[in-house]
Amino acid sequence: MFKYCDSLVNQFEKVIEHPIIQKSSVYYTGIDLGTACVVMAVLNENYEPVAGVYKYADVVRDGMVVDYLGAIKIVREMKEKIEKKLGTKLVYAAAALPPGMEDLDGGAVRNIVEAADFEVTAMLDEPTAANKLLKLSDGAIVDIGGGTTGISVFKNGQVEMIDDEPTGGTHFSLVLAGSYQMKYEEAEEYKRNFSHHKEIYPVVKPVMEKLAVIITDMLKDHPVERLVLVGGSSCFTGIEKTIEELTGISTYKPNNPLFVTPLGIALSCKGDVCL
Repeated sequence: MFKYCDSLVNQFEKVIEHPIIQKSSVYYTGIDLGTACVVMAVLNENYEPVAGVYKYADVVRDGMVVDYLGAIKIVREMKEKIEKKLGTKLVYAAAALPPGMEDLDGGAVRNIVEAADFEVTAMLDEPTAANKLLKLSDGAIVDIGGGTTGISVFKNGQVEMIDDEPTGGTHFSLVLAGSYQMKYEEAEEYKRNFSHHKEIYPVVKPVMEKLAVIITDMLKDHPVERLVLVGGSSCFTGIEKTIEELTGISTYKPNNPLFVTPLGIALSCKGDVCL
C-alpha cells in the first residue's frame, strides 16, 4: 500500500547517516518545523534523498512559533551541516504548516526559512505535503504532530477539506508526566522509547480517545473509508489499531510516519519558481 512512501523514507533514513555526495544540478530542501522535532530533508535533481538531519526542539508549540530566533538558529545550523557534507550550497526550500495556520503563522515560518538563507519556493499544509508520498486518491490523511492534529480529506486525488485541532504528542507527554511524576522533558524521552509503549499505553489511551473524537468530528460532513496516520506521534505502537476501533474507519500508517511529511515538503520544492 505504501511501497513508494516506505521506499523513499527508507532511503532518507540511510542518507541521514551516509549522505550521497554526487553532483546534482539543483537540490530541493524540505523543512518541517514540528512541535517536538525539526526535520530537514534534501533531494537531488531527480527528487531522490541525498541528505537529511533532524533535531528534537521546543521552538514551536501548538503549531505556532514561540522561539523565533531559536528556530532560525536550528535551521541555519542544519543547513550548514548538510552543505558541509555535500560540499555545495543549498538554495531552494519548501516549508509547511498545520492546516488553517497560514494566516496566523505562515509569515513567521517563511521568514525563519528565509533568514537561514533559503529561497522559499512553496508553502503548504502538512497533510497535503504528506500526500506527495502517500499518493492517496480517496480518504483522509491525519498528521498527528506534537501540538496539533491536522487532517486533509481527498476525493479523486483532490483536497476536499482541511482542518486542524490543538491535540497531539505533547498531550501524551503531559499525561505521562503527571501519571509518573516526572518532568515533561523526561516524559518526552520515555515516550519515544518503543520498549515503553506497551507499559504506558493505558496511560496515554485517553489522549488517543480524544484524537478519535476530533477525527470523527472533523469528518462528520466528509465521510471517508480510509485513514492514513503520519507525523511523529503516529509512531506510537498500535495507535492505528486504536484509532480504527474508536472511529470505525479503516486506519493505516507507513513504516516511519515521522519522515513522511518532511519528504513530502521537499517533493513540493521547485528550483526555478518562487511562489
